[in-house]
Order: sequence, then structure tokens, then C-alpha cells
Amino acid sequence: MNLKTLLAAITLGSASLLAAFAAEATDKKVVVAYQTDALPSSVAIANGDLAKATGYNIDFRKFNSGAEIFAAIASGDVQVGYVGSSPFAAATSRGLEVKAFYLASISGIDEALVVRNGSGISSLSDLKGKKLAAAPVSTDHYQLLALIKSLGLTEKDVQVFAIPQPEIVASYNRGDIDGGFVWDPALTELKKNGKVLVTSKDVADKGAPTFSAWVAASKFADENPAFLKSFAGVINKYYASFAADKKAWDADSENAKLLSKTLGGTAEQQAAALKNLTLLTPEVQASQAWLGGGEKSGAAKILKDTAAFLKDQGKVGEVLPSYAAFVTPDALVNASN
Repeated sequence: MNLKTLLAAITLGSASLLAAFAAEATDKKVVVAYQTDALPSSVAIANGDLAKATGYNIDFRKFNSGAEIFAAIASGDVQVGYVGSSPFAAATSRGLEVKAFYLASISGIDEALVVRNGSGISSLSDLKGKKLAAAPVSTDHYQLLALIKSLGLTEKDVQVFAIPQPEIVASYNRGDIDGGFVWDPALTELKKNGKVLVTSKDVADKGAPTFSAWVAASKFADENPAFLKSFAGVINKYYASFAADKKAWDADSENAKLLSKTLGGTAEQQAAALKNLTLLTPEVQASQAWLGGGEKSGAAKILKDTAAFLKDQGKVGEVLPSYAAFVTPDALVNASN
């Protein structure tokens, strides 16, 4: 609606035209799903920066896993979400059309297998006969299974329970399981009565790398490129701040307090969790090593390799010839910040 039409509506007292203008002003709506991982960009959820920068009315919704987020994307309830590479590979292998436009983090020490004190586990050689858990179809579940396979073991040798993180914490504290492959805040909780046996980075070094990413439904991505660029630009700003000004992200900072309010846990826990992240600069993300390069994209290769593993495990029915269509560097090129 142009200014002339709006003035006409006001002059004539046209309720219908004014209603149309109001509808047009608020039609840029999007549902964005996030999880409890500590990320610098989560501050922009709490303080409204993402909504302000994009100009969209954003409905932020918290989920417990990437699998749940992909189900919501498939149903049309969510358009943008923060997910891990394993549920990403599973969802696209089953036909869901989504695109990763920003890599939130890659395999590091922010996800790990923690074993309970008194479990009798002191090294990887002690895992046989034990009970371990990870969230269903998560990167942690994928890496736990990959770890077990790398040791020459199967799920007959190690009992693996696919249960949500809150249930993992409860089962661990009761002594029902011997360990869990988790991320924060569950990671912090499990470490209170246990030790880290192996990290996500360790498993990646054994040949099973993972990443977490912001993805968008392909139709939404194609129709809203400016939104994705602005969204990526805000993330860039917060990641740059985290890299350059550590004090602004310590336990006493406003940023840590906002993360605690948004994600749970204490400011101290959030500040500590941030230090475990392995983050990539926008330039590296957009390179062939990750989101760029089409068929040679590193992220697309990880998705295909993960899908192949999941097929061997009976988790997906087929592996696609290519996963290049599900990753794009476009939002990172000249992203606003």
C-alpha cells in the first residue's frame, strides 16, 4: 500500500482499507526454533536484535532436539531452526527440503560422553556391557553409535538408549544408565557426578565429524533471501563480539545473564559453556570447505557420510546421490551486520 492510498483511507475513514494496511504491516512473520545450546547469538533472541534487524515479527520457540524441529518444519509450523547435522541428514534423506545458511558451530568439546562416577568406566575399553544414552537422532546419538562402531562393538555389546536430554539427566542421577553423550545444560549436570570420557571433537577425529546449523525451509529461503542475510549478519555481530571481547561474555556480564534467562542454567554455566564452542568465521563458512563449493561443499559431504552411516544402522531408508542442494553460502555473502 502506497502513501496516497493510505491517506485516502484516512480521509474517507475507510475501516477496510486501514485494516488492509495493518495486515500488510505485520505480514512478515516467521517462526524460528532454537535449542538450549549456549551460543553468542542466543542473546539476540533475548534482546530482540534479530527481530529488529530483520524487520520480521519473529515467534521464537524452544525445542529439545533437532528431530523435533525438523518435524515442525515438515508440518509447516516452523520456517527456520537450529539443528545438528545428524537429524539434518536424516530429514533430507527422507525428502524434506531445507537449506543450511549458517553454521553455528562444528565438532568441539561442547558435546561429550560423560560417564558416571561408580559406573566402572575409566577408559573406552570399559564400555562393553554398559548402558549409555543420547537424544534421539541427534548429532550426539550419531557420534555415540559411530564411537561404538570404531571400537569394534555393536549395540548388542553396549546398550544405547535414545531418550530426550531431560530424561538422560534423570536416569543418570538415579544410576539407571552409566553415561550420556550430551550438550549443555545436560553436559554440565552430568559432569557434577562424572567425567568426560570423549568429546565430539575426539569422535570427529576418528572420522565422524558433525556440525550444528541454522536451516530454513527451502521455499521460505527462496522467497526471503533478505531475511536470511540480515539474520546471518546479526549472528556475525555477536560471534565477532565473543571473539574480540571475552570480558563482555564472562560470568558477570549482561550477555551471560541473558543467556541464562533464555536457555536456563546460571550465568556462570552459560559463560563456561561458551568457552567450549568451536566457531567458524563467515569467510571460512562460505568457503568450499563448508557451505560453498556446491558438490565439493564440506558440509554436504558430512551430510552424505552421516546419511550413509544412518542407513547402515537402519535409521534411514536411502542415501541421496548428493546433499549439495541443502547447503548454501548465499546468506553469508555481504551479510548485513
